[in-house]
Amino acid sequence: MRAAQLTSYQRWSILIGASVMLSLSMGMRQSFGLFQPSILHDTQITSADFSLATAIQNIVWGVTQPFVGMFADRYGSRYVMIGGVFVYMLGLVVMIFSTTALAFIFGAGICVGIALSCTAANMSMAVSARAVSPARRSVTMGAISAAGSIGLVIASPMAQALISTSGWQIALVGFIGLACVMLPSAFSAGKADVIEIDKADDVDRPLGAVVQSALGHSGYVIMALAFFVCGLQLVFLTTHLPNYLAICGLDPSLGASALATIGLFNVFGSYACGWLGGRYPKQLLLGGVYIVRSMAIAVYFMLPATPASTLIFAAVMGSLWLGVIPLVNGLVAQMFGLRYMATLTGIAFLSHQIGSFVGAWGSGLIFDHLGNYDMAWKGAVIIGLIAGSLQMLMNVRPPATRDELDGALPRAA
Repeated sequence: MRAAQLTSYQRWSILIGASVMLSLSMGMRQSFGLFQPSILHDTQITSADFSLATAIQNIVWGVTQPFVGMFADRYGSRYVMIGGVFVYMLGLVVMIFSTTALAFIFGAGICVGIALSCTAANMSMAVSARAVSPARRSVTMGAISAAGSIGLVIASPMAQALISTSGWQIALVGFIGLACVMLPSAFSAGKADVIEIDKADDVDRPLGAVVQSALGHSGYVIMALAFFVCGLQLVFLTTHLPNYLAICGLDPSLGASALATIGLFNVFGSYACGWLGGRYPKQLLLGGVYIVRSMAIAVYFMLPATPASTLIFAAVMGSLWLGVIPLVNGLVAQMFGLRYMATLTGIAFLSHQIGSFVGAWGSGLIFDHLGNYDMAWKGAVIIGLIAGSLQMLMNVRPPATRDELDGALPRAA
């Protein structure tokens, strides 16, 4: 079956399933920072331990993502996504009973990291891209990414309310309930496995040759390296903004409000990036996102933190939060087609997660040693400006095939 042959029900079933799965998967994960003050108070876990668990989560997510993508590209995505939901639940259960750093790292770091490879942006974008025409692909991925932020609007206020009234363990039980909702969503999104790829989006080459071609493509390499700064900036904020606000003497509920504001404004920002990506050069939009983000971080941390400045900052960052997802996935599809999209975006995502590792753990170490986050946010700004500038200059032409290269060679006399 091809995408054009899908009924409206089949298409919407895939897209809504991908949206809900992404929304809850990311919403819970991005709300983990709200648990930090309570966990530090009730257990032997330190700020550095919490940061290390988050960093390991991100690096495990990044390292496993290419292999998960390869498996899904070859055998189908449904069982990958369903299996990821069960691993997510296991991670949450382990977190509930964690009293030591090692147990917490296993649950929040390793289990949740593997689960995110199976349930988050890469898999959601891969299945949704198959369900629509090329003309609608960018705006559809933007819409999926936008819907994916609704989970943060749900998860962060729910977590903060349960932490305040019943404790952080009960809040994690609530997250297990949200994970249960992900199961039918993953099953529904997996219907994309039966869709055949159109010839225009296919790559008639083995996976190894395509990966080798991508790693030798200057534009792909620049895009992947620039993706590093995206992970660093976002995970620095989701992990450490609640603690930064507490240091500034602001109400703990402001952290939840800030995360919810990020999620709300991301709905509009992600859709806008997807819509713009279908009309303007994606590399320019992507570089612009990195640069504006960096400027917003610089302004916020240079000024005294107040409830008003925090919510304004959250709104600006939310507008730029997950808008990179449709742009990066759109660039991969533009250069290499859909056949190995999950694999190639997974490889690029490894760079993103290395940045997340640095943003989470590195910022925690800076805080533990210096007592503030000054060096952390300054570093995030500098590399963001550099990455955004390089991203705008990337080569977006598809790599030449062997036949094209042979045809360009002069014939022997």
